[in-house]
Amino acid sequence: MSYSYTRRYMGPVRAVVFDWAGTMIDFGSLAPVTAFTTLFAEHGVEISLAEAREPMGVEKREHIARLLAMPRVRERWIEAQGAVPTETDIDHLYQAFIPLQTAMIAERSNLVPGVGETLAYLHEQGIRVGANTGYARQMIQQMIRRAAEQGYCPDSLVCATDVPRGRPYPHMLWKNLLELEVEAVQSVVKVDDTVAGIEEGLNAGVWTVGLAVSGNEVGLDLADWQALSQQRQDELRQRAYDKLRRAGAHFVIDTVADLPAVIDAINARLAVGEQP
Repeated sequence: MSYSYTRRYMGPVRAVVFDWAGTMIDFGSLAPVTAFTTLFAEHGVEISLAEAREPMGVEKREHIARLLAMPRVRERWIEAQGAVPTETDIDHLYQAFIPLQTAMIAERSNLVPGVGETLAYLHEQGIRVGANTGYARQMIQQMIRRAAEQGYCPDSLVCATDVPRGRPYPHMLWKNLLELEVEAVQSVVKVDDTVAGIEEGLNAGVWTVGLAVSGNEVGLDLADWQALSQQRQDELRQRAYDKLRRAGAHFVIDTVADLPAVIDAINARLAVGEQP
């Protein structure tokens, strides 16, 4: 039979699910890109920062596979290794990547400025906090501990290795929502600095917020970002905003420090019946 009514959620935001690197920690999302460039260099293959960042947000073994599928990287691999890359090579690279990434994450676990104030706002509003990541759980134990020492302890934490498929599939986010006991996906906001993370949120049916300055699209440490001229900052910011908007983000902001105003705007839109 056909449906004969339209059902709309008109309550407030109930949960926000954050990415980690470039969103809540590691301004510039430098830990993963440094690990990838180091990994390939150790195997005789030089990859650029832009190449290393292109698949960012997906599960890390998949990230390696996508890098090896890039024509230029594939050609460099064949030159260095004497054969086309295989699944066995991907497995070998992933195992070598784990300790590299674990060490890099431990070095880059400082919270992004404004996280504390945003978390306080969410707590005051009764909004639950989740987190998910393309990192494997074995890579992030020190990161979790360091974040907790700085006051960030999400109510739900899901890794790509905890679910059948990582981003852009919505499995991680749906697992977050099960753990957060959220009944309406329309009441959820996904905050991420990557295209894959925005696609994850859209595929899950939630509101999406892209972070342009603190994450993968600008890709600069806080000090390097602050050292830029205003003109250069504006150029990089606009490029990042445009890319995340093209990916479908409902909102794009500089950093997580700007999120409270977005939550207020989403609440206003929900109150009049708008949906993600």
